[in-house]
Amino acid sequence: MNTLLDILGATLIGGIIMFMMLNLNLASSEKRLSSDTEMQLVQNAKTFADVLSSDLRKLGYRYTGTALLEAGRNRLTFLGDIDSNGVMDRVTYSLGDSLQVLSTPNPRDKILSRIVNGDSLPNPSLGLVDIVFKYKNINGIETGTLSEIRFIEVEIWVEAPYLIDGRYPFTYWQMKIYPRNI
Repeated sequence: MNTLLDILGATLIGGIIMFMMLNLNLASSEKRLSSDTEMQLVQNAKTFADVLSSDLRKLGYRYTGTALLEAGRNRLTFLGDIDSNGVMDRVTYSLGDSLQVLSTPNPRDKILSRIVNGDSLPNPSLGLVDIVFKYKNINGIETGTLSEIRFIEVEIWVEAPYLIDGRYPFTYWQMKIYPRNI
């Protein structure tokens, strides 16, 4: 009888240990997914920041006059020789609406369109939900007068394409760009 109780006790303890290991494995997998998602969000925000930074630093390059043509909250148009080929380029960035992105379950993600000289390539969403351009004068005061703008602040919000723990994880990226030619 004692042997039977020992076997039942060992089985019970083994089952508890096995349950604890499975629970630990599940929690570890969830944390790994959350961590990987956060890393992907930061990489996506950095991708947007790198492209914008590269183009906006060339704002007005080889152009005399007011190179900014349009300065809106989610839309920006400027002139500059962005590919250094001696031909003036017209570059427009504009944020689309959430109805353009149907490939992800996130209802808020949008596409940032980059149009160069009227040509636009298909752009991925990369989880972008909002981008805000703020235009500042030489004193750092926000202005809407195109000829007074000396630098641009850009705020980027990126969300995951799917829910994790009942929410869409997000990241935020902010940068200031000081084009030399305006």
